[in-house]
Amino acid sequence: MNPISFALILSGVMLNAVAQLLLKAGVRAVGHFDYSAANVLPIGIKLATQWPIIGGLSCYVISVVVWILALSRVEVSIAYPMLSLGYVVNALAAWYFFDEMMSPQRLAGIGIILIGVYVLART
Repeated sequence: MNPISFALILSGVMLNAVAQLLLKAGVRAVGHFDYSAANVLPIGIKLATQWPIIGGLSCYVISVVVWILALSRVEVSIAYPMLSLGYVVNALAAWYFFDEMMSPQRLAGIGIILIGVYVLART
């Protein structure tokens, strides 16, 4: 895999990971809400006007464009598994920013993912 292809894949993965984190931040700002027909419109408006959610959705749009560029250069059987790097980024960022749990099992899983991506990238 050449450096430009790898940079496109990594950019797409990072944009996708940032999108997830921004969506989480936006939902946290709104707080817990019950699912009911009466809540659909008020909660929908509240969610749609949160800047982190708008930013997250924007990151998704950009990530799709970047991903299409990556897929035009790399086999999907190589590119798609690279998305698992997003799990690593999100797990570590969620631990750091949102105080989510980071257990030994999660760290082991992250290590396995990183080994897998390394092996895949070398093919």
